[in-house]
Amino acid sequence: MNKKIKIPSTPLAERIRPQSIIDFFGQQHLLDKGKPIRLMIENDTPSSFILWGPPGTGKTTIARIIANQTEAEFFQINAVSSGVKDIRSVIEIGTNNKTLGKRTILFIDEIHRFNKAQQDALLNSIESGVLILIGATTENPSFEVIPALRSRARVFVLEELTKNDLVAILKSAIIKDEFLKQINLKSIDEDFLIYLSGGDARIMLTILEAAVIQELDKDEIILTKEILENIVQRKNIFYDKGGEEHYNIISAFIKSVRGSDPDAALYWMARMLEGGEDPLFIARRLIILASEDIGNASPNALVLAEAAFSAVDKIGMPEARIILAQCVTYLSSSPKSNASYMGIENALTEVRNNPLAPVPLHLRNAPTKLMKDIGYHKNYKYAHDFENHFVEENYLPDNLKTKQFYFPTEIGQEKRLKDWLKFLWKTKKNYK
Repeated sequence: MNKKIKIPSTPLAERIRPQSIIDFFGQQHLLDKGKPIRLMIENDTPSSFILWGPPGTGKTTIARIIANQTEAEFFQINAVSSGVKDIRSVIEIGTNNKTLGKRTILFIDEIHRFNKAQQDALLNSIESGVLILIGATTENPSFEVIPALRSRARVFVLEELTKNDLVAILKSAIIKDEFLKQINLKSIDEDFLIYLSGGDARIMLTILEAAVIQELDKDEIILTKEILENIVQRKNIFYDKGGEEHYNIISAFIKSVRGSDPDAALYWMARMLEGGEDPLFIARRLIILASEDIGNASPNALVLAEAAFSAVDKIGMPEARIILAQCVTYLSSSPKSNASYMGIENALTEVRNNPLAPVPLHLRNAPTKLMKDIGYHKNYKYAHDFENHFVEENYLPDNLKTKQFYFPTEIGQEKRLKDWLKFLWKTKKNYK
């Protein structure tokens, strides 16, 4: 029976896109009564703003709702395929509209893809009221949108859709879509479908439609976990290697290793690896961490991190994950000291902020007679000529001879181990 049903050419997510606030699910902090975007729509007073949030959370839909429910001419472009020429065409229309007392809204999807010159082209038109800008981005506007443009547009942060939001969207699609109403969709494993979508409503609806089409020859369609899994093969992981999520997760990863939590470190590393991060990027960061956060508290940390980088480079994924896991758990469980890092920072501060002192004469080499005659190398004490190869000597310029840059952690290895065991006991983690 279902074989006779015509499959629509327009994707399900587009077919059921809400046309009004009443049909929109999620983002209550922006769209509930009394909230900023709802007030704009109800009062017909749209102003320029940027929507920042994860994929599939409603950025484009919100822009379309504003287009439908306000008295303004609406234009939509995508920053990937558009340029200054497209912007100028809309500006020309907006200029004419302004003389007629009509507003013009320009919606730019993926506005973070515009370079500085393209963003600059918008400034005067927004400032003069020729255009009302609505931008959409998955990237942090602080980094990807120029300050002059940010100062002319508010930034609204969209939250990830909750499970209740996604269930509501799913049920709405099944009830309202003409294609889905024609089939006998008996049941869906909702929890697994939402899990596969990674919180992206568009992906959730795409998976649903693909699964339905696959099972269209059945008189009764039951979308089980196995059927959905076969459609997708793997869960959608939101991880943009060049964007905001990249920096958020690597930050959480480094802080977890520094904070001696191997479980958290493994979790964040798994997120990066599953999202397609270059394992050598992770290995490089571990080499830096081994010196910056562990240093001489456990000198072998740097040796292991360097060995891990070399092994990851030679082996590659997927086996490289095992090498990285060994390195991460070792570094997480190692005693910590940033004394070396702070030492060089202290020395650099001195060099950058104060006059540079000359090298004391006794520390200078004297390869020629003239240099010896004027005092180079005079009274230098050769450490190996003294007991235990040590001699009290001043190796700094005279005005810095009492200066200390390096403050080693004065804790013995045995005490470090006891402190670490106490920490594990307090956190009730059963490591052996």
